[in-house]
Formats: sequence, C-alpha cells, structure tokens
Amino acid sequence: MTNPSWQPAPWPGQQGQPSMLAGHSDRERAVDVLRAGFAEGRLQQDEYERRVERAYQARTVGELGLLVADLPQGPSGFPQGPPAVPTFMAAPPVNGKATAAMVCGIATFFTFGASGVPAVVLGHIARAEIRRTHEGGDGQAVAGLALGWLSIVGWALLLLLVVAASGG
Repeated sequence: MTNPSWQPAPWPGQQGQPSMLAGHSDRERAVDVLRAGFAEGRLQQDEYERRVERAYQARTVGELGLLVADLPQGPSGFPQGPPAVPTFMAAPPVNGKATAAMVCGIATFFTFGASGVPAVVLGHIARAEIRRTHEGGDGQAVAGLALGWLSIVGWALLLLLVVAASGG
C-alpha cells in the first residue's frame, strides 16, 4: 500500500517545493539528452537502456533531471518556467533623404540628367546622417549617388565630345 503523505523529491532550485509533473515532451527531452550521451560514449549500452526505461516511467521533472544530471545539457535542459519567446527587432526607420536620392537618381533617365546633381547632394547628406543616427537606407543613398554620378559623368563626356568635335 502506498503512503498517502508521500511527495516527490524536490527539484533542485525549487527550494523545497515538490517537483512539477513531467509531460511527454519532458520525457522526450530527457531521452534525447541520454541518446546524445550514449552516442558520445559517455554511457554504456546497459546504463543507457536502464536510464531510458526510467525516463519513460518518470512522474516528475525532478526524476528526469536526476537521470541526466551527469550529462552535458543535464538538468538545465529542463526549464521550470514557460519557454522563452523569441523577440524580433524592428528594422530601423529609413532615412528620407536616402529615398529622395534614389528617386532623383532614377529620375535622371526621365529628366535627361537634370536630377543628377540633387541625387548626388542628397546621397552624400543621407549617408552622413545614416552614419550619425544609425537609420536604414544606406543602399538607397548609394544607389542615388551612383545614378547621379553616372548622369553627371555622362553629360560631361557628351559636352567634351561636342567641344572636341566643334573645335577640330
């Protein structure tokens, strides 16, 4: 006959409170730790089989912790609290001047290069602000700079060719 006042052994770190009942996932986690210990040569075959059998029969998380305490990923592999929720960092805001630089750079195709100088100026200002404030949009600023400089160089080469053709 069982003792009605029997309580499971305390889980380390619970300061005398009885252990939490183990769920299927807790048992599977313990078996995974045992399997890894066996694969690494830390447990002999008969010891591994005994511990796996005891893991599937364990009633509390504390019992499972004792089965894996001498293995890597031991009792710390059995968290007492709810699982950690992953957090995601929001992307930094995009610098408005970087967007304007890219738009001016793209517009050079439609304005016959007239928006090339504003693209370069806005691109340089945006990159300086991005370095200082850690905003996003550096790629947009670089795209605006590249397209703006291509437009300026293209017009400069065309002007040079016109001057060379008329002088010669």
